[in-house]
Amino acid sequence: MNGEKGARLLQSAELTLILLFYLVFYGFLAGLFTFTMWVMLQTLDDNVPKYRDRVSSPGLMISPKSDSGLDIDFRRSDPKSYKAYVDALDAFLQPYNDSTQGAKNVLCTPGLYREDDESKKKACQFNRTMLGQCSGIDDTSYGYSNGTPCVIVKMNRIIGLKPEGNPSINCTSKKDDGVQLLYFPDYGKIDLMYFPYYGKKVQATYAQPLVAVKITTSNATKEGIQFECKIHGSPNLKNSDDRDKFLGRITFKVQIRD
Repeated sequence: MNGEKGARLLQSAELTLILLFYLVFYGFLAGLFTFTMWVMLQTLDDNVPKYRDRVSSPGLMISPKSDSGLDIDFRRSDPKSYKAYVDALDAFLQPYNDSTQGAKNVLCTPGLYREDDESKKKACQFNRTMLGQCSGIDDTSYGYSNGTPCVIVKMNRIIGLKPEGNPSINCTSKKDDGVQLLYFPDYGKIDLMYFPYYGKKVQATYAQPLVAVKITTSNATKEGIQFECKIHGSPNLKNSDDRDKFLGRITFKVQIRD
């Protein structure tokens, strides 16, 4: 009886030691993991990603976009057919209203990078009026009502990017006959004063520079016209990569019906 009791006590003691060992072991692992994470976090900047070399050139995107992707299809005689495009452009350009930009951002020197050593970075104004006939101010339909639609092209943000040279957006059509393109600002220019971008946390009011393209065709087309817009004039920005069709370029189709 006493032997049995002793054996049970021995087993209980061994079990307690085993549990204590695993408790200490896993506690040590948890502590080591926590310490390692803490050390790693000390090397990170709250405002700038540690690794940024995967994407060195920005992609391009357009507005408006349709539910079917990047195809724009409308009848100039039917306001309902282009209402969604107009609404999308209105919403997209609202932050660029001159009053909003004047209240939040500052006037900058064209042609020069905006270097800022302050903890909270100021952003340069990009005013809606710079988009001229595509601003939606004088022509609230952005040209859709008369068959000369506007498409706005923007470069995606990359923290710390400094384009070299004189970057601009240039678009071409697959069918050259009867197609004319008008750019706002002139020549599709993207000014260096909007770079570098410091990140949303420290530059919350940053306004991406835009280029508006007004499309004019001699007549309505049945199958639509395909356009390709690319970044030009900057040696450190790519515009041709078979692995990424949006890297420095974008392709979309516009179909204008009567």
